[in-house]
Amino acid sequence: MNTPIIALDFREYETVKEFLGQFDEKLFVKVGLELYLSNGPKIVEEIRQMGHDIFLDLKLYDIPNTVGKAMEGIGRLDIQMTNVHAQGGTAMMKRALESFKDGNPDGKLIAVTQLTSMTDEMVSREQQSVLSLTESVVHYSKLAHQAGLDGVVASPLESEIIHEKVGPEFLTVTPGIRLEEDSNDDQARVVTPADARNKKSDYIVVGRSITQDKDPVDKYNRIKSIWEGVTVE
Repeated sequence: MNTPIIALDFREYETVKEFLGQFDEKLFVKVGLELYLSNGPKIVEEIRQMGHDIFLDLKLYDIPNTVGKAMEGIGRLDIQMTNVHAQGGTAMMKRALESFKDGNPDGKLIAVTQLTSMTDEMVSREQQSVLSLTESVVHYSKLAHQAGLDGVVASPLESEIIHEKVGPEFLTVTPGIRLEEDSNDDQARVVTPADARNKKSDYIVVGRSITQDKDPVDKYNRIKSIWEGVTVE
């Protein structure tokens, strides 16, 4: 069972340092746009020096050449996972994969399908899609697989069908994880750690439920225990 990924929803390095200093174990953490753009690549180096693994969540989305050049730089960073947006197309994803793996052959490259803030109504009305939300996620997952990527970011609600339609080894990295007592915030498609496990997610990403808790270490351990099936909610 893969360790839950903690989304570091912070801006300042000192806040990150203080937060991570509460833990006495190796973590898998997500560095997103806010933290990365506020601190630059140095934040990756600092967190890696603390001994933690990193999912660099920048969701690159541009023409193939631009994404490829950006991925050359990301590939030189000591990270374990990063992503692009599947809506950029197969050519973009292939170029991203080639550039990233050239510098980081052991790193995982995954693709965002639909954001967990999206709903069926938004996909239909705003994206003018003839596909349902689930059909769209499966479609983008198939494109990412064809491009050679290691997996996708999707809601846990879609993990099972992605494995069914694409393959059991194709990774599903799933945000939108909350305990029953937690707020959904701006997530539209939210499930519990136990539900995510039952729906065959490979990784869960948990942010504010842990980072904004009064005892983040205890909350992390609770979520990890439920995710691993050791305890129930």
